Amino acid sequence: MSYEVVRTTGDSEWFTNDRFGLFIHWGLYSLGARHEWLQSRERMSPEAYSKYFKRFEPDLYDPELWAKLASDAGMKYFVVTTKHHEGFCLWDSKLTDYKATNTPAGRDLLRPMVDAFRHRNMKVGFYHSLIDWHHPHYTVDPKHPLRFEPNFIAESAQRDFSLYREYLFGQTKELLTEFGKVDMMFYDFSFPAENDLPGKGKADWGSEELVRMIRGLQSHILLNDRLQIGGDITTPEQYIPSKWVQVGGKRVVWETCHTFSGSWGYHREEDTWKSVDVLVKMLIDVVSKGGNLLLNVGPTGRGEFDERAIDRLKGIGEWMKRHSRSIYGCTQAPESFECPPDCRLTYNEQTNRMYLHVYSWPFKNIHLRGFAGKVEYAQLLNDASEIRFKEGFVSSGIEEGAFREGRDDTTLTLSLPVKQPNVAVPVIELFLK
Repeated sequence: MSYEVVRTTGDSEWFTNDRFGLFIHWGLYSLGARHEWLQSRERMSPEAYSKYFKRFEPDLYDPELWAKLASDAGMKYFVVTTKHHEGFCLWDSKLTDYKATNTPAGRDLLRPMVDAFRHRNMKVGFYHSLIDWHHPHYTVDPKHPLRFEPNFIAESAQRDFSLYREYLFGQTKELLTEFGKVDMMFYDFSFPAENDLPGKGKADWGSEELVRMIRGLQSHILLNDRLQIGGDITTPEQYIPSKWVQVGGKRVVWETCHTFSGSWGYHREEDTWKSVDVLVKMLIDVVSKGGNLLLNVGPTGRGEFDERAIDRLKGIGEWMKRHSRSIYGCTQAPESFECPPDCRLTYNEQTNRMYLHVYSWPFKNIHLRGFAGKVEYAQLLNDASEIRFKEGFVSSGIEEGAFREGRDDTTLTLSLPVKQPNVAVPVIELFLK
């Protein structure tokens, strides 16, 4: 009943078991509080942007609390922006002065975060931007804040990008030698030419050589696919694929990353926040297609999670407390089992249990085609209360013209309570024979 999935070079066993992680976008842009791309969107010069560097002082930063909120929400790993496109580093890099230790924060912010999440038995992932708008040898491209400045374009032609590439390699080496075991590296990102400006890709980053260095330092590590040479994890962003992601006609290990709202970094006035119910359904839908969900928080400039993010994390945690069995260790159901309308199936091959997630609570019955003769016991997962069922066609008592409602000998009919359980998404646990 298992599926063939493309093998990864890194260790993906923990990843496909854990299914749910926390993304953290935190940097100088949190002070601007209007999207992590504000420097590029507003075409800000390094001098104008330096006001945030001079005032970055997250005095309320509590990584232990961050880790607790994530763990309580049911998340099993985290990925943090060690450096975003702005070039600012959260750790005490020896290769730059543009780092947290030189701001009013006055300290390495990455190390205590790693320690706090590890203390909660969560896996460690580092996001690292391939882009760097601060480095003196990073050249102009369609994403650069000064892409429309003739003087900068002329000056950029004199830059030596190979020196930036050495810097990229050097910082990667720091991250993989100074923080113990790192479970995942999430690089971001390659892009094509645009508006007569060159793009950047694998040749610019030295992707093949970079990956060889990474594997030599930590062979188990999982790498995403944004270095343009494949990867262990395929990473669709801000959408949920319609089916299990395939590359070259074969299913792959995949993860989709999403925001609570429309911004990765802290955005004070963003108001398109997803509800707890929507976020829970996103998680279920992703796992039902064999994937992982990486859900993002953008902390404030003072180092706190937005109160809206805390509300969602706690709401997800309430659901996960009673329903995590339908997520951890689960994947897409075998094709021989047909999912009824407005539901999602997940399946745990190790325990041989199927999980029916009911998005819209029906009246009285759910009919499961292909399940007859295969289910030993059924219960609501939130309270372990029995759900009784019947198999095959059940007579309505009307001798002539009895309605079968689409049921046949393969159908198993669940008899549901009229009142929906008081949870975001009810789940019925099916113990298979």
